[in-house]
Amino acid sequence: MATLSVWKFETPGGAEQAEQALEQLAKQELIQVHDAATVSWDPEKSKPKTRQAHSLAAAGALGGTFWGMLFGLLFFIPLIGAAIGAAAGALAGSLTDVGIDDDFIDSVRSKVTPGTSALFLLSSGAVPDKVFGALKEQGIHPELIQTNLSEDEEARLREAFEENA
Repeated sequence: MATLSVWKFETPGGAEQAEQALEQLAKQELIQVHDAATVSWDPEKSKPKTRQAHSLAAAGALGGTFWGMLFGLLFFIPLIGAAIGAAAGALAGSLTDVGIDDDFIDSVRSKVTPGTSALFLLSSGAVPDKVFGALKEQGIHPELIQTNLSEDEEARLREAFEENA
C-alpha cells in the first residue's frame, strides 16, 4: 500500500534537496517513489512555486490534475499545466477518500508559509533506517505535517526523525 506524506522544510530549497536524496535512495531500492511534487515558497513572493517531480516517477501515479487540484485547494494556485475543469469537482470529492480533508488543508496551509518548502510524496517499500540516515547525512531535517499512515506507524516515523534531528 502506498503512503501519501507531506514533509515541511525550513528553507525554500529544502524540498528540492530532499527530492534529490530520494532519487538516489530509489536507485538503491531503499524506497519506491510512485509520485511526488514540491512546493517552494520564496519569502518575497505572495504565492509558492509548485512542481511535479517527474524525475522521481517516470509516469506519476497521481498525475498533474491531482496535484493541481490539491495545490489549488491549499494555496489557491493550480500546478502549471494541470487540466482543471469538469473533472475537478469529482476529484475534489475523492480527495477525502485519501485523507485530504479540511484538517489536512488547514494543517498544510498553516505550516507551509513564505520562506519554507514542502515535499508531497506518494511512496511505498521504504527502509526507514536507511532513508533517515541518508537524509541526516545531507543535513535534511523535515517535519512530517501529514500522512495516511496508521497512528502507530506515524508515531514511529515521527520518533525516528526526532531522534535523528
